[in-house]
Amino acid sequence: MLVKPFLDESHELFRESCTRFAEREIKPYAYEWEEAEGFPRELYFKAAKAGILGASMPEAYGGGGGDVLHGLVMTESLLRGGSSGVVAGLGSLNIALPVLLVLADEEQKQRFIPPVLRGEQIAALGVTEPGAGSDVSGLRLRARRDGDDYVLSGSKTFITSGAVADIVVTLARTGDHPHDGLTFFVVETAAKGFSASKRLKKTGWRASDTAELSYDDVRVPVRNRLGDEGSGFRAVMQTFQGERLGLAAFGHGSAEIALDEAMRYAREREAFGRPLAGHQVTRHKLAEMATEVTVAKAFNYLVARRVADGAYLPREVSMAKNFSSSVAQRVCYEAVQIFGGMGYMRETLVERLARDVRLLPIGGGTQEIMNEVISKMLPLR
Repeated sequence: MLVKPFLDESHELFRESCTRFAEREIKPYAYEWEEAEGFPRELYFKAAKAGILGASMPEAYGGGGGDVLHGLVMTESLLRGGSSGVVAGLGSLNIALPVLLVLADEEQKQRFIPPVLRGEQIAALGVTEPGAGSDVSGLRLRARRDGDDYVLSGSKTFITSGAVADIVVTLARTGDHPHDGLTFFVVETAAKGFSASKRLKKTGWRASDTAELSYDDVRVPVRNRLGDEGSGFRAVMQTFQGERLGLAAFGHGSAEIALDEAMRYAREREAFGRPLAGHQVTRHKLAEMATEVTVAKAFNYLVARRVADGAYLPREVSMAKNFSSSVAQRVCYEAVQIFGGMGYMRETLVERLARDVRLLPIGGGTQEIMNEVISKMLPLR
């Protein structure tokens, strides 16, 4: 495998552990949870006990002490359970807790991170708003100082794990400057005035809870502010890279599963007296799919290895996300085509994958935003 040079024994052992967990705890229930648009909270405890939650988080707070490659391995392996939504839900801590690691003081880290990594609490990241997504400078949720508290007023939307979260790491406006006026707070969802006002119905990732959140004069103690006022935008820029690389892994991981399913079906399904794989048009289609999956996966691992070694690569991470998103959509589309009518049935894994991957060029920064990031780092002038 082309990715072998980027991995060590700990990554391979972790892959085996995650794959066993997916086969045992997710795969038998994936269709049921997709239809129910949610999964049991108990799964967080099971994932924590299996050492999967927070595999890339520091050991000092109960994490596995792994690197970004452990995150890629986890995503690939858990996707084998057949539900992108479950993987996204379990993984919401991986976009929420990095903000704490960047901004929080030691007392805050010890207070908020270990309960999440033990599966006792669920963490979500609250950034996107109805009128501001990829452009965080347009955020309007306001936090005003009132004695020993901040009072938060506004709303968030498209928040993964928003309706089940115990804490929401929330980006709020504390000043008028588009960038320097943003600050993060840990909002405990039991606070008066906070509510998950609406569970959202999605095309894909159905098993993951996604919600609109309302902050109706929610009082948040000063001790829950992360960093100084105005430090939020810089933290976003630091932590978004991890989210985008994670979505790139969703891309090549989903495409690889769709390819495997298509190859299996092509061997088994007969048409005109022979298996689909006996027809040149099918073989060539599969060859092109395999090529794209291999290239996307190899590039993602290369970038992840560099990031794990300490490199800051916003251009390459943006390329990885965009390319993997495109590959995932093409490969999943062709997998459905190979399945024919069965590929259009909701009981079929490739149908689910084809729906799920449509989110990838939207979430975590749109394809257009990624292209803007890339273009700014090209020698165009």
